[in-house]
Amino acid sequence: MQYSHELIMPNKDLPFKMFLFEGKDGNYFRDKHWHRSIEIFAVLDGGLVFHIGDRTYPLSRGEFILVNSNEIHSVDSPKPNRTVVLQIPLKTFEEYFTGDQFILFSHDPKIQDEQVMALIREMYDAYTGKDCGYEMKVKSQYYMLLYLLVTKYRELDVSRDAVKRSKKLTKLSAITNYIKENYTEDLSLETLAEIFGYSPAYLSRMFQKYAGINYKSYLQGIRLEYAYRELLETNHTISDTALNNGFPNSKAFSKAFTEKYGRLPSEFRREPKKRF
Repeated sequence: MQYSHELIMPNKDLPFKMFLFEGKDGNYFRDKHWHRSIEIFAVLDGGLVFHIGDRTYPLSRGEFILVNSNEIHSVDSPKPNRTVVLQIPLKTFEEYFTGDQFILFSHDPKIQDEQVMALIREMYDAYTGKDCGYEMKVKSQYYMLLYLLVTKYRELDVSRDAVKRSKKLTKLSAITNYIKENYTEDLSLETLAEIFGYSPAYLSRMFQKYAGINYKSYLQGIRLEYAYRELLETNHTISDTALNNGFPNSKAFSKAFTEKYGRLPSEFRREPKKRF
């Protein structure tokens, strides 16, 4: 299932993606996840709460956070917000790696924070305005942003453990990508372990040690995220939504949905969808 409406940067000649955060309507939580790209979440209005490792980062209007490649994070969006997300391919920084396919950016506030935030606002406004030459303007601001990242936010003192952990999560990403492509199927730990040539016990330990979450919880989180979107974007019944997203029945789906989002799928469906 694809939701291409989330992307606001469809231009193939632009070397990054920029889109409005999918939790913009509030009442949204995204479980622990990671990816190879560098992400920046810039809050234009409202607020968000980020969880990275064992630290919490509340963001309010005019603030942003850098999420490193293979950095496990979750996002809590209880209230409506307007947040621009930039996804920058890791290979963009290959000349500045401090380890094997590894670069680390700081989360700590810098004196350049206001400049970064201003650049992202200008990039977003230039794209949505679509005035003559807007693509070139966006690119020029983007490269200025990259310059600031590698000169002001890049960490040069990187531990071996951090590089090792990143490598393990890269390997685990092949497995999680398979899960995302097949989450509607009956994906037991045993089945997945056999596909990738691991023992179930070893694969279970990989998830727990490097992702900080057990396999069953990770799979259910993926299914819930897609089911949430289906409830939001379609008129499918609760039962159909459950079956479309890998749940055995509507009862199991409703229980999992309520545990994560605090109300039944039927209650969520009846809520007016707010726009910030």
